[in-house]
Amino acid sequence: MGDDSEWMKLPIDQKCEHKIWKARLNGYEEALKLFQRIEDEKSPEWGKYLGLVKKFVTDSNAVAQLKGLEAALAYIENAHVAGKTTGEVVSGVVGKVFNQPKARAKELGSDICLMYIEIEKAEVVQDELIKGLDNKNPKIVVACIETLRKALCEFGSKIITLKPVVKVLPKLFESREKAVRDEAKLLAVEIYRWIRDALRAPLQNINSVQLKDLEEEWVKLPTTAPKQTRFLRSQQDLKAKFEQQQAAGGDEADGDNDEETEAVQVDPYELLEAVEILSKLPKDFYEKIEAKKWQERKEALEAVEALTKNPKLENGDYGDLVRALKKVIGKDANVMLVAMAAKCLAGLAAGLRKKFGTYAGLVVPTILEKFKEKKPQVVQALQEAIDAVFLTTTLQNISEDVLGVMDNKNPSIKQQASLFLARSFCHCTPSTLPKSVLKPFCAAFLKQVNDSAPEVRDAAFEALGTAMKVVGEKAVNPYLTDVDKLKLDKIKECADKVQLVGKKGGGGGGGGEKKEKPAAKAPPPVEAPAKSSGPSKKAPPAKAAGPPKKGKPASAPSAKSKKAPDTKEVVETELSLEVCEERAAAVLPASCMQLLDSGNWKERLASMEEFQRAVEQMDKSEMPCQALVRMLAKKPGWKETNFQVMQMKLHIVGLIAQKGLFSKTSALVVLDGLVDKVGDVKCGSNAKEALTAIGEACSLPWTAEQVVSMAFAQKNPKNQAETLNWLANAMKEFGFAGINVKAFINNVKTALGATNPAVRTSAIALLGVMYLYMGAPLRMFFEDEKPALLSQIDAEFEKMQGQSPPAPIRGTTKKAGAEEEGDAAEEEEVDGGAGDIMDLLPRTDISDKITYDMVSKISDKNWKVRKEGLDEVAAIISEAKFIQASIGELPMALKGRLNDSNKLLVQQTLNILQQIATAMGPFLKQHVKNLGIPVITVLGDSKANVRAAAMTTLNAWVEQTGMKEWLEGEDLSEELKKENPFLRQELLGWLAEKLPTLRTVPADLMLCVPHLYACLEDRSGDVRKKAQDALPTFMMHLSYEKMVKATGKLKPASKDQVVGMLEKARAVMPAKPAAPAKAAASKPASSAPAAKPASAPARNQSPSEDFSEPEPKPDTKKAKPAGPAAKKGVVGKKPPVKAGAKDEEDRSGPIFILVPNGKEQRIKEERALKILKWNFMTPRDEYVEQLKTQMSTCLAKWLQDELFHFDFQRHVKAIGAMIEHMEPEYDAVIGCLDLVLKWFTLRFFDTNTSVLMKALEFLKLLFTMLSRKNYQLSDYEASSFIPYLILKVGESKDVVRKDVRAILTMLCKVYAASKVFPFLMDGTKSKNSKQRSECLEELGCLIENFGMNVCQPTPAKALKEIAIHIGDRDTTVRNAALNTVVAAYNTCGDQVFKLIGNLSEKEMSMLEERIKRSAKKTPVASTKQERPQREQPTNPNATFLRKPAQEEVPNKLNQARAQNAHLEQSAPSIPKEFQLDLDVFENNHTCASDIPDLVQHKLDEVLEPVMIPERKMRSVSPHFDDIHNSTASTINFVISQVASGDINTSIQALAQIDEVLRQADKAEAMSGHIDQFLIATFMQLRLIYNTHMADDRLDKKDIFKLYSCIIGNMLSLFSMESLAREASMGVLKDLMHGLITLMLDSRVEDIEDGQQLIRSVNLLVVRVLEKSDQTNILSALLVLLQDSLISTAGSPMFSELVMKCLWRMIRFLPQTINSINLDRILLDVHNFMKVFPKEKLKQLKSDVPHRTLKTLLHTLCRLTGAKVRLRPQQPESLKKQHFAFAESDPSMSVSQILDHMSMIENRNESELEAHLRRVVKHSANLSGLKSDKSTEKGALRSDDKVIKAKVSDILSEIFKKIGSKENTKEGLTELYEYKQKYSDADLEPFLRNTSQFFQSYVERGLRMIESEREGKGRIQTSTVIPQHSTDSFPPSSSTVPNGEDLNAAAYYERLKILRQRRGLENSTPEEDRPPLSSLRPSVASSTDMLHSKLSQLKESREHFQQEQSHSHSPTRSSSPASNLDDLKKRLERIKSNRQ
Repeated sequence: MGDDSEWMKLPIDQKCEHKIWKARLNGYEEALKLFQRIEDEKSPEWGKYLGLVKKFVTDSNAVAQLKGLEAALAYIENAHVAGKTTGEVVSGVVGKVFNQPKARAKELGSDICLMYIEIEKAEVVQDELIKGLDNKNPKIVVACIETLRKALCEFGSKIITLKPVVKVLPKLFESREKAVRDEAKLLAVEIYRWIRDALRAPLQNINSVQLKDLEEEWVKLPTTAPKQTRFLRSQQDLKAKFEQQQAAGGDEADGDNDEETEAVQVDPYELLEAVEILSKLPKDFYEKIEAKKWQERKEALEAVEALTKNPKLENGDYGDLVRALKKVIGKDANVMLVAMAAKCLAGLAAGLRKKFGTYAGLVVPTILEKFKEKKPQVVQALQEAIDAVFLTTTLQNISEDVLGVMDNKNPSIKQQASLFLARSFCHCTPSTLPKSVLKPFCAAFLKQVNDSAPEVRDAAFEALGTAMKVVGEKAVNPYLTDVDKLKLDKIKECADKVQLVGKKGGGGGGGGEKKEKPAAKAPPPVEAPAKSSGPSKKAPPAKAAGPPKKGKPASAPSAKSKKAPDTKEVVETELSLEVCEERAAAVLPASCMQLLDSGNWKERLASMEEFQRAVEQMDKSEMPCQALVRMLAKKPGWKETNFQVMQMKLHIVGLIAQKGLFSKTSALVVLDGLVDKVGDVKCGSNAKEALTAIGEACSLPWTAEQVVSMAFAQKNPKNQAETLNWLANAMKEFGFAGINVKAFINNVKTALGATNPAVRTSAIALLGVMYLYMGAPLRMFFEDEKPALLSQIDAEFEKMQGQSPPAPIRGTTKKAGAEEEGDAAEEEEVDGGAGDIMDLLPRTDISDKITYDMVSKISDKNWKVRKEGLDEVAAIISEAKFIQASIGELPMALKGRLNDSNKLLVQQTLNILQQIATAMGPFLKQHVKNLGIPVITVLGDSKANVRAAAMTTLNAWVEQTGMKEWLEGEDLSEELKKENPFLRQELLGWLAEKLPTLRTVPADLMLCVPHLYACLEDRSGDVRKKAQDALPTFMMHLSYEKMVKATGKLKPASKDQVVGMLEKARAVMPAKPAAPAKAAASKPASSAPAAKPASAPARNQSPSEDFSEPEPKPDTKKAKPAGPAAKKGVVGKKPPVKAGAKDEEDRSGPIFILVPNGKEQRIKEERALKILKWNFMTPRDEYVEQLKTQMSTCLAKWLQDELFHFDFQRHVKAIGAMIEHMEPEYDAVIGCLDLVLKWFTLRFFDTNTSVLMKALEFLKLLFTMLSRKNYQLSDYEASSFIPYLILKVGESKDVVRKDVRAILTMLCKVYAASKVFPFLMDGTKSKNSKQRSECLEELGCLIENFGMNVCQPTPAKALKEIAIHIGDRDTTVRNAALNTVVAAYNTCGDQVFKLIGNLSEKEMSMLEERIKRSAKKTPVASTKQERPQREQPTNPNATFLRKPAQEEVPNKLNQARAQNAHLEQSAPSIPKEFQLDLDVFENNHTCASDIPDLVQHKLDEVLEPVMIPERKMRSVSPHFDDIHNSTASTINFVISQVASGDINTSIQALAQIDEVLRQADKAEAMSGHIDQFLIATFMQLRLIYNTHMADDRLDKKDIFKLYSCIIGNMLSLFSMESLAREASMGVLKDLMHGLITLMLDSRVEDIEDGQQLIRSVNLLVVRVLEKSDQTNILSALLVLLQDSLISTAGSPMFSELVMKCLWRMIRFLPQTINSINLDRILLDVHNFMKVFPKEKLKQLKSDVPHRTLKTLLHTLCRLTGAKVRLRPQQPESLKKQHFAFAESDPSMSVSQILDHMSMIENRNESELEAHLRRVVKHSANLSGLKSDKSTEKGALRSDDKVIKAKVSDILSEIFKKIGSKENTKEGLTELYEYKQKYSDADLEPFLRNTSQFFQSYVERGLRMIESEREGKGRIQTSTVIPQHSTDSFPPSSSTVPNGEDLNAAAYYERLKILRQRRGLENSTPEEDRPPLSSLRPSVASSTDMLHSKLSQLKESREHFQQEQSHSHSPTRSSSPASNLDDLKKRLERIKSNRQ
């Protein structure tokens, strides 16, 4: 039992690890209780057990294990951190629990697994369980299967991923163990419950008996969908809902859950493994398939058929195989083989799915043609094939091919094509069957509806019915207007029978079944929505990839759908005249009816008036419109001769059209008459009003079509002209929506050719209006017109350039009813605008010209032949201009050339593809997969020019096709998967550019994400950067959550990194382009340039694009202007025609015209995106045209013509004229300044130097004038000019660069420098190295002139960007970057090093070197840089009365400091005269100022504040800050020289600083500069270590001298506690690093006196440890230790020395604990333990770091209680008692030490906290034991013994030091101080056993120190130290230094004694400082050092003397003059000695 009592006392966590099983059992029981008791899931208590949970479940004792499992389960359920243990615990459960015989253990193991799943760790659990299935022990396998089954049963298939489970099932069925097979069967049944038939395919190959058993089990399963019964922690809302439903009886749940079960529908295809079949094809397949014997061909096909039966195929290049099969289908005479080949194709399509899409376009036409076969089995095989192919592509891609056969003569082909479309429509939704696709099909079906063959008619009915079912009646009705009722009923009947397939691309091979009656298909059939509103609600996604919804376009009623404004279209049959008269009589007065055809015009007029009144009063529903208009048309009708009657008549027609339900039938009655009168002078306006009213009633598109055709059927030119004028006006009023350009484009052409000029003018005006809506493509129709006419058209178009179409004002009044038709109209609009135009172009079918010979040429082995083939193709395309989509075998042939070994051919192919893009237009979509994706592959080419060509081609294609096709499917992700850095960076860059412009993307984009993450960690930096740039653009579409979820599959290290990047990306994620503003009634979408996607305001969208679908074809028109329109040239087409004398006269007036508010208006328009934003890489036509239009109002006509002339000499003249008029017409120039600057940016793109030079001359004059007038550029003006100016800064010609830089300098006077800065920063990213270097130089000048505040967005970001260029390949760029950073250094000093971030070693050394060089040159150099007049220093004290050369640098430093309010408070403005005695120095320097002697001058200035005559002292004190300010700048400069690369400069700077530090009254001038000084010092140490020491040319004595100066300075600095405490943690860390590195530098020992130097460093280190801020130094040492342990490169001695320092600090802790910020120290220790957890520390070679850390924490624990309870002012004795008390009862410190962890996040996860708790508990236990054993007295007695022991320890350590070679001096100093403190100390026992020599050495040493302390010792030292070497003890190595040093020391010493006698220097030991030249260890005082040595005695000594305070009041020298001379002489002597 004794044993028991031992472990009973242990804490729970220790019991759980105990080696006795009972202890563990007890531990688990208590742990279980504890876990159930803790309520806070984030309690720190959980953290203790993180490492133990695995032991709980893997306990070797079965009884204990059982309890352990229970405890583990409770832990997992309740602890927030439990998720971290998933992997190890579950693998423990699988390996050690599932094999246990006890059922309870297995059950608990299984519960643990399920609990982990509940806390969101399903993936890890599932992986471990699946690993367990490979275990050799069948018990484990069975348990794993059972657990998987339970998990699936409870959590469902959404949470348990089935694919990996299904993959292992067949293997389990083959197991030899029956138990495994049985369990596998149960699992298969459970899986079947969730995914139904999807499981059949993966299990088709298992044993037939087993399969039969399974089938039987499956049949028994209930048909209702299973439900999840257990929920994840994140699914609590679902859980609550589920429980509610259970309570309510569960019935209602069925309905609710449908959507969920839908979501879980699993595609069996996903569960299958892909099979690679290409390699398995028979080797002779391609020969056999061509064989003459059909049997051989059959064999080949059978082989393929067998392979294609695999349900899932591996992706690969199936091109050859598909072509071979296609050939069989198309050409083989044996129909049996045709059927076989079709089956093979069906198999390939089903197995490859979307990956087969590439080949779809290749085979569809062939299959359709082959439908001419009559044999049923062939037809069926072909149907299956084409259905399977359809599922791999989209209807759009194959629509051309299908439409091509709809007119075929063979009825079978027509029938089968229609049936195929009917089956295909079943798979569509309203969004995948948009109007643009449906419209041409409906037209084809309507022809077939009237076909002579009944089977063709039936097929057409079925197809139309299916379409109606899919998109709704409303969408199809517009196309069925001409269908009679019988046929319409037939179509509707078909629609009712149709059942739609649930999802597109449903089943595995989906196309396998015949789908004429797809009823058998489809899980719960998706009912077609209700007829009217349904489809319209679903329609927004209808556009291919979701163009912005344009609201409900106002012109819906007038869309081509020919609908009346009501929801139902007004359809009227034609009535007979009798019926009309009857109806009219019912509503009109009898007199009116009688007089209608009276012979007297007055009676007719009266009748009309009555008619009008009656119409005005009539109700809309009662008005018989057709009857009324027939009455009006009754004789004399439109032949009326009296104009008054006629006017009334026309007015009444308008009224009826407005007020009644006016149908097209009624319209046709009157239109002819109206058109006849439209040209009439008197009645024309009434006719036009009536036409407009009819347009509103019957839609403008229809009315326009009728009116124009009627007008041109007549011969009256007046009518024709006026009709066209009316139409132009109507378009503006109604908008362009739905206008069928086709209908009247030929009539317009006729009008253009008319002899009557009025008709031509009207036609041109109409074209101008159409141009507003259609843009540049409109011009294509008139390419063939005569040049004269074409130039008139161009002129009209130019007038319209830049204008936006007006908002429609008509067609909106009766909108309400038509609300739901918005979508119909919307699509019409898309078609009607841009889409139609592309349809209208006459396209050539070139497929017959693509001959077999040409294709074989392109694939020839000889490159020349291949080139010939390509040339032929290019010729055919350019000849055809516009081509149809069918291009035969060309795609495959061109695809082969894209990977040609000859790069020239690759480029030629890319050019051909660009040609094809322009020529084919939107029909290009179907070639994206087979030709577009291979272009992306070319982006991986190693040659930049090939990549550039590929990118151009890619963009040309995307313009035509939109992005959707590219993003669909896996092709893009497959490309990104390729590990080609070029491909990746180009592709990611392209995506980053395109994705932000899209509103929606296909879900397939998600497939790219894993590869995107791989790119984030790519070896290539460029790829990584591009991937980071692309992250936000992916995220805007896929959402942050999805992206984070996708990181789940990454390795933990990668995951953390990627998640961090995602966080950053989330912050900069662009918003999705907004849907264009919904049309308000007044401003419908059709008018809207505002409708452009907001995020791409300037992205190359021409005004014509308003009607293109913004996303599927973002810039349908962009390529077109480049075609025909480009002929206009960049600056407009023609010179002014007449430049006669009259013109010359015009030039006399002002040339700039002031337009009030013109500029403001332009700014508004650009913001509203009504005009193009001035933003381009090279100026396109539309920019030039826009500028021309805008300038036309602001400039004289002749100047405008000159500016936009194509002759450059005219430009030069124009600029000359502008220079002359600039000053006198200042106001007007300012009014159009933005336009003038824009015009000059165009000139920057010209190649002509004379224009460029003239332009720059103008700009220089312009900016000079603006600066003089104090004009400030607006951001609008600047942003459209500066970026282009910066492009020219990289010009190759020096003269241009010089001018541009001059302009940039002037710019800063008219535009804030901080705003110019970002433009220059952008310029540094250019590929042109000249531009980069010039921009960097310019940035340097800005920083120099305007200080650091100019850096945008922050100095840190800007300097990091600039510093990147230090590593540039180009030397000039490197130098420029270095100079810029140096400029920053000169402005803000050492802060620069923090701002520039991490540089490589090489770059840093280049920078340091440059800074040192600049330090020498600066005074001279700085005069060169002129400072702008207006930049006055902000601090008046910064302006010294000295030569500018010497003032520049400190002044800049000071100015920056004053601006940033860095250290000083802003000083009051003090007149310059009040500079005290500075003028004395000024006079001294006037003579010597020719050669600026830096050192001399600076020294005086440093001392200047001190040299104040006694009598002035009192008056000075209030302004001490100001003196301090002026000194500060000088000190900054001197400090910057400390880091100089030149040894002498550095020594001189150190000498000056030493002067300041030596005198207490002056030393405080250094306050605030300590960090800066220390940084400069350790930079110099680093430089010596890395550079000087390695340089054999340098004299080592110089280096020694430099070292001596540095160490002397440091010792001085660290003697003054007030200054030493200013050193910050980071700086101390670097300083200690430098000093320890120096101590370990073996090269130093080789220098003469090297040992002595190292001892000095040793002393300095001790000083640093004592005097620095204790928190900072302790932190610094911890971080340094951490770094040294991480770095494998460093010496092990380094970390040992760091630890020695730490031990020393630990010894000080009892004294220093009150001054330490414990929170910070504990944070550092926490961070240390994060990097080095306990286990990792123990793995280190040495255990010292572990011990060091433990000791530190133990000591802190021990002392903290005391710290908290003692106030500083308590008596010393109390403190001592308390320490004793705290030691006797450390448990007191518990709360305190743990209270200091406030800075640590996630404390409960911190290893530190756990450790501290253990320490505290442990010490509490110990203290308990101690207190039992002894009384307090006993404790005190033992204390006494301890003290004695400690005394002897300390003395023996001191004597050890004296006897050691390195520390002898330190030992003597410590002994001396010890004796001073404890005069009664007995040294006899320690000296007794030593030699006589050693004893006398010790006495001599002590004597020497004593005399030294009294100010005499320094001269005597030369005689005191023995000069001979004896083995008996080490100190002999300290030899006398060389004579020069001694000399200097002697002089210095004498001087010092004299000063002390005169009372000029405080002689307290702390103020003694070593001379720079002599640095023996005895040099510095060590009193404080001994204090620390004896710190252990502090607690027990009664008569402890408190430490001396260091606050000495500085006494100022009373005789400044003598003091100054004194110092000067002294310095002269030191200098002469050194030389």
